[in-house]
Amino acid sequence: MFNVKVYLQSRHFLTGNPDAETVHSPSHRKRAGVIKKIISGGQTGADRAGLDFAIANGVPHGGWCPAGRFAEDGKIPKRYALRETPGANYPERTEFNVRDSDGTVIFSLAGELAGGSRLTYWMAIKHRKPCLHISKERDGSAAREKLREFILRNRINTLNVAGPRASTEPAIGRFTKEVLAAVLKE
Repeated sequence: MFNVKVYLQSRHFLTGNPDAETVHSPSHRKRAGVIKKIISGGQTGADRAGLDFAIANGVPHGGWCPAGRFAEDGKIPKRYALRETPGANYPERTEFNVRDSDGTVIFSLAGELAGGSRLTYWMAIKHRKPCLHISKERDGSAAREKLREFILRNRINTLNVAGPRASTEPAIGRFTKEVLAAVLKE
């Protein structure tokens, strides 16, 4: 049985080894690797930045949000085409978005994952979905190339965009949009 806790404490996770960033699944071999849809959970920060980028650039968007459309700033606006999960808890929303994507990119400013972002990574492992953590602190200018390679290598069509909320990392939205624009507007 695969032990998530042991894996996350492993040298590969902590060092960001490229071979450890991706969890491969046979179902990903047939897809083209062109982003056709961006999904997220609608929380402030990285989630909303991904959705805002999609809307501004005519990329279809969607995803799951908690029942009641709750986020840290109140109700998630209706302009975001999100479906509500049966329950109002964030972990359920996180799992549904990982499950329904071809792969997940987790943006952060900090070098290590925490809170809901770490849960997102665990869910990717659980569902055997490709997952990439892009950190401004650790990856800097290499972030664009890492995301580009991740999308192509894993043939991502539906990309789940995740990361910290705005109250935790106030500049995460700008970083998320900059990296997405550099990769997807080519």
